[in-house]
Amino acid sequence: MTRRILGLVGIGLIGGFLSGLFGIGGGILMVPLLILILKVDQRHASALSLAGVLPAAIVGSITYAASGTVDYLAAAFIAVGGIVGALIGTRLLRTIPLGWLRWMFVVLLLLVAVRMFLELPTAAHQGVTVVSALLLVALGLVVGVASGLFGIGGGVLIVPALVSLFGFDPVIAKGTSLLSMIPTSISGTINNWRGKLVKPIDGLVMGSAAALASFPGALLAHVIPARLSNVLFAILVVAAALQLAWRAWKLRAKG
Repeated sequence: MTRRILGLVGIGLIGGFLSGLFGIGGGILMVPLLILILKVDQRHASALSLAGVLPAAIVGSITYAASGTVDYLAAAFIAVGGIVGALIGTRLLRTIPLGWLRWMFVVLLLLVAVRMFLELPTAAHQGVTVVSALLLVALGLVVGVASGLFGIGGGVLIVPALVSLFGFDPVIAKGTSLLSMIPTSISGTINNWRGKLVKPIDGLVMGSAAALASFPGALLAHVIPARLSNVLFAILVVAAALQLAWRAWKLRAKG
């Protein structure tokens, strides 16, 4: 038990530091760490990662809110879709075969790596209208499904969408994304707990460690040029994808 707790703390510290360094939600990094270090399967890693998103999202959103860089109305609309999406995603998590989950997550990692090399276009921000509100709910639904299924925080999807489709300032997009993920994480984690996929205390331990470690990572991020940071993160994600692909291939070979 002690060894497991230490492992969760260690993974939280590593994932949180890298999350702060690269400005990406820790879930995309902690899921591979859980699989490769603690040897949990894809299903339990995704459930645990989603629970771990909560402490970091709370701490991060408070930080952004203190500086006035959160759009509360947009976050609310995203959260509406996210809550429903998380319920759908966590239900799929329990039903999709493990082999499919492994390869789907590998593909997600590779798509994220490609995304880091792309320059985002910026739309003109028009405020929240009826149409944009419906689109924000739809965005939350998609992100909620992905979060429930893969255990990711959603920032890797929400932030680019808010910047390129809705014209948000990148900093406000990050703050809004973090706030919207709080109810999404709670919704998905409750469903995973009911499905006996996760113990919320495990997510709290790992997520709290990640939240603490994200601060020194964020400080270091101000020293590294943004383009170099994107390249380093993409290399890290591709390396994780190759490791997981190799592991999935070996498990498939064993039948």
